[in-house]
Amino acid sequence: MGFLKLDPMMVKLIITVLLATFLPAKGIYVDIFDYLATAAIALLFFMHGAKLSREKIIAGSSHWQLHLWIMFSTFVLFPVLGLLLVWWHPVNVSTEIYTGFLYLCILPATVQSAIAFTSIAGGNVAAAVCSASASSLLGVFISPLLVNLVMDVHSSAPTDGLEQIGKIMLQLMVPFILGHLSRRWIGGWIEKHRSLIGKTDQTSILLVVYSAFSEAVVNGIWHRVGIITLLWILAGSVLLLVSVLLINLLASRLFRFRRADEIVVLFCGSKKSLANGVPMANILFSASTVGMIVLPLMIFHQVQLMVCSFIAGRYKKSGEKQQASAIKAPAVESQK
Repeated sequence: MGFLKLDPMMVKLIITVLLATFLPAKGIYVDIFDYLATAAIALLFFMHGAKLSREKIIAGSSHWQLHLWIMFSTFVLFPVLGLLLVWWHPVNVSTEIYTGFLYLCILPATVQSAIAFTSIAGGNVAAAVCSASASSLLGVFISPLLVNLVMDVHSSAPTDGLEQIGKIMLQLMVPFILGHLSRRWIGGWIEKHRSLIGKTDQTSILLVVYSAFSEAVVNGIWHRVGIITLLWILAGSVLLLVSVLLINLLASRLFRFRRADEIVVLFCGSKKSLANGVPMANILFSASTVGMIVLPLMIFHQVQLMVCSFIAGRYKKSGEKQQASAIKAPAVESQK
């Protein structure tokens, strides 16, 4: 039952939320933490840009049907399911919670965990690198447009889609491009210190979450979110993830993708990025609503890690059995 363990990052997120609950940032400290979070996010995307290898992207870019379906799953299938969930409205909870579900549905896929799970399961790692990186980059443009297309955000976010894209590009895309252009000089150092990217990733997210929840606590988030609401978010996250995984599995079998490519579809087409989602929410939504809106994303993040960890383990065991059978078969034939 190892897949039921809490991800260390989730533990840190819980501690951060508790810290913001009992010691929220107020006064001048609000601006200080906002500046620190912005700087950490810019540094994070700079380092991601420096890490990204064009050779790996080119190597995995040939399977266009695979990438096309993953983009469809990320930016079409997910939003449609999010809209259906909002239309169904099965539980009477705050409007911001449903907005949060819809928001997580329009986000790009993760990069690190999607590639890691693909590698563990024995999938096409080159294709996963290409697809996850493309999703992350396209999300800078597509996610803000989808916010204006599918969400009623007039009361909590700017309505100028171009303005939103400009802010997100300035905070995320510009550092990424600068980092990638600097790869020839710092790429080697980045490769030797890959763990530093993970630490920067976590630090930037925790800073933004602390700032967002500090504002949310001041605005009375815990008077509106109780245990029933949290359980509903958990159930909604499981329902959403399982639905996408099943559809992606059926699509992979229908398109007759190889086993290695099927794994890529499952892990790149069903995951949503906390690293992209939290800073984007900080730009797209008003400070008083960000804490509520990112709550479904935080819980979905943990659910996707647990479920995908379990699935990756099953694929790994299945692959090992196939390899063992393939080795035994020639040996049996030679004995006959």
